[in-house]
Amino acid sequence: MVAKLQGRAYLSSFVDAVLDKLSALDANSTPIARKLADQKLFRSLRASLRATRLVLDDAEQKQIRDQEVRKWVVDLQDALYLADDLLEEISTKAAAVTQRDPGNSSSWSHYVDSILEDSDDGEMGVVTSMQDLVDKLESIVKEKDDLDLKQELAEDPEDMSWRIQSSLLESFDIYGRDDDKEAILGFLLDDTCNDKLSVMSIEGIGGIVKTTLAQWVYNDARVKGKFAPKAWVCVATRFDPISVSKAIIEDITSTPCDLVNLNSLQTQLKKKLTEKTFLVVLDDVWDNQQNLWDSFLKPFLSGNKGSKILLTTRNKNIDSVVSTMNRHYKLNTLSPNDCWLMFLKHSSISTNSTQYPILEKIGRKIVEKCKGLPLAVKTLGGLLRNKHIKGYWEHILDTKIWELSEDESKIIPALRVSYHYLPSHLKRCFVYCSLYPEDYQFNKKELILLWMAEDFVRPTENNTLENIGCEYFDELVARSFFQPSSGDVSLFVMHDLMHDLATSFTEKFYFRVQEFGILQKICNRIRHLSYTTNPRDPILSFGEAYNRACI
Repeated sequence: MVAKLQGRAYLSSFVDAVLDKLSALDANSTPIARKLADQKLFRSLRASLRATRLVLDDAEQKQIRDQEVRKWVVDLQDALYLADDLLEEISTKAAAVTQRDPGNSSSWSHYVDSILEDSDDGEMGVVTSMQDLVDKLESIVKEKDDLDLKQELAEDPEDMSWRIQSSLLESFDIYGRDDDKEAILGFLLDDTCNDKLSVMSIEGIGGIVKTTLAQWVYNDARVKGKFAPKAWVCVATRFDPISVSKAIIEDITSTPCDLVNLNSLQTQLKKKLTEKTFLVVLDDVWDNQQNLWDSFLKPFLSGNKGSKILLTTRNKNIDSVVSTMNRHYKLNTLSPNDCWLMFLKHSSISTNSTQYPILEKIGRKIVEKCKGLPLAVKTLGGLLRNKHIKGYWEHILDTKIWELSEDESKIIPALRVSYHYLPSHLKRCFVYCSLYPEDYQFNKKELILLWMAEDFVRPTENNTLENIGCEYFDELVARSFFQPSSGDVSLFVMHDLMHDLATSFTEKFYFRVQEFGILQKICNRIRHLSYTTNPRDPILSFGEAYNRACI
């Protein structure tokens, strides 16, 4: 029988982590562990976990179209959280018992009995909780047969050699955009315009490298020599004149700004721009409300002639409201040849390799499915990097995930394919990042520590958790799930489409208070909740959101 190459489901590493905790407790000689083992609850729990794990890959693909399978996955994930919490509780209590003076047998025995049986106030004891959990999981196991979830013999992509190449960590990765760059530079460097302020919008669909192209021209030596000051601000979906004005001031001055009133901010911004030839880039603009833009742009009219604003946007109507004096530049998708050159770099195929003629035919078909989107080409190239096996490439080409339309799955198929074939431990780390707002600048060390706190980083011999977490992060960067920040190369950002991808897998277990709003009903299955502070959004709203989550 020929093994089929499969991705590893998001929940696979979660199941593995629970099984590891179960094994550690099973080997424990404390009365708690012995009693649970004697009642065969540990054995039943392990059997149920292993039975569900076998069909996770099939369930992960089917859940996109089948709501019943999606419900099964959500129920399983909820049970895994319950199992994880219960095993942590047992482990903590076992440790507490072990630390007690074994000579004091009466109090020690009384303590063990009190946590194994139902307490007087009606709270469930450990044994009862474990039995309920086992019953829940056994019910989920039975459902998998009704849903026709299959076990497939698979080769694990994690076992295949994959090494990060430093070339993938470059800030700029541009193919086929020389003409676009020169056209935008022509606008920025043009001194013939008599207007004090000129605006250009770079418009195009998501993943077409609008931001990367804007970075390219922003850092061009000719642009650096002409404009002072310069500022770069990520706007994202909600255009807030106060937040954007404050961010521009902070970028110009390189110091924090404590002002929160729009009038005060605009007065300060006007002082910074008066009689200056400035360049401001507003990245990822969506909002086209005329009244907001009319108010926001007033301070920018105080600069010297030749001052410019550059926008990147997916909204083709932005340019009609930003200014009556503007230029609109539409980016088209990349040509097949430029896509192929980008794919060659990220998949590390050498044109001199004996494998090249075999893989080129398959690779060009894969690239064709990316429909000219550079982000899709990069992520798939990263997926196939150093996996120069014909069967693996054929499997990527033939996977049924391509059959899902973007309208159906809400995600570009090429990105969903790249996610599906991530190792499961990287999937958990990636989905966790959905807790952050769009365009958030990630600090690598800080994020790794949070992954460690969530128990996402699996220990290995002769290596620290910090080093393992660093390898996780670098691998996600190399696969284009993160990219260096345009403002600070020590920080990283997640493309909007990647953020959408991560959010699509959070289901009922992750919640962002600011982005979704406190009035939305919060599911009681929420396990991860984030709150982004805002000067005009009182901290009391966090308390309200938390209370709603605990209902």
